[in-house]
Amino acid sequence: RAIVRHPKVFLFDEPLSNLDAKLRVQMRAELSKLHDRLKTTMIYVTHDQIEAMTMGDRIVVMRDGLVQQVGSPLELYNKPVNKFVAGFIGTPSMNFLDVVLKKEGDDLYLDGQSFKLNIPAEFKEKLLPYVNHELTFGIRPQDLFDSEVSKESALPGSVINTTVDVVEPLGSEQIIYLTTGPHTLVAVLDMQTRTGVGDDLKIAVDTSKMHLFKSDTEIAII
Repeated sequence: RAIVRHPKVFLFDEPLSNLDAKLRVQMRAELSKLHDRLKTTMIYVTHDQIEAMTMGDRIVVMRDGLVQQVGSPLELYNKPVNKFVAGFIGTPSMNFLDVVLKKEGDDLYLDGQSFKLNIPAEFKEKLLPYVNHELTFGIRPQDLFDSEVSKESALPGSVINTTVDVVEPLGSEQIIYLTTGPHTLVAVLDMQTRTGVGDDLKIAVDTSKMHLFKSDTEIAII
């Protein structure tokens, strides 16, 4: 009935929340087709970040009634303005580890007790004011690699020694839950990595994709 009246704006309030997983995927596609056919603005309210990422042209992320960030799906994924947005967008969620930024000569690195990660040159100038500060290091599971399989990704100062806690094979990829010192990590690896619970695994970090947040305000620095 709403479509027949040719409204200027449609408002959807979690329309797929009561559907099973398979039907939810099908209806996402149908709603996207409907939007393309009607050429009408649609405001879609959801707690499901996958629905937001796959269906939205622009996303408004809200927390406790306050707007945190507005942008395209890729803007929110690649450049979250704070820790909340970073953790909300993306599946599995971004890893967050408490670190201290330290300086040795001209080099900066993150000290996570059980690991050290070198800071890429392009981030140094922005991070110099935070030397010896406690920060939150963020890295997405998709930006972690098995250093033995992806040797080209294992740059000096970018490898973390971990222990495997859980392996979840999904066919095309596997989700690995890891421990390093006091930290836990989740990595999405391809099936070339052969590992099991209790195994040691060297994880290479794509430090060009790292995020750093202020520990007190949770605002993004990079």
